[in-house]
Amino acid sequence: MATAETVALVLDEESPLPETAADVEDLARRLRGHIHRLGVTVPKETPVLRHAQQLGSAGVPDGYVPRRVYLVQLAKATQELAAAAETRGSDRAKQQGERRRWTPRINVLRGAVFTLALACLVLAASVPRA
Repeated sequence: MATAETVALVLDEESPLPETAADVEDLARRLRGHIHRLGVTVPKETPVLRHAQQLGSAGVPDGYVPRRVYLVQLAKATQELAAAAETRGSDRAKQQGERRRWTPRINVLRGAVFTLALACLVLAASVPRA
């Protein structure tokens, strides 16, 4: 979700343009962090990942317009990488869903613990005292 918010700060038409070079650097740093985190979920040979990493490793250019262009390119690459990671994650979830074990709901566990405690109480009450 944070990735989508950061990308929206750059690509959304209604979001304000970064005013200073520090604002551009901050947004670029955030996008690079998202690329780094998303890169773990996508295979290394994926072209989208390589493109995003190449853009992320490049420095922010000098000049008002080149900075904004770089920021938009970095945001688009991050958005594409997030889409690839989401697609890969849904494929992985489908594969794991087939092998997934049944896990009991919390109320089933509570009932089992209560029954066990009650059985222990009845057993302890039935033992003769010396």
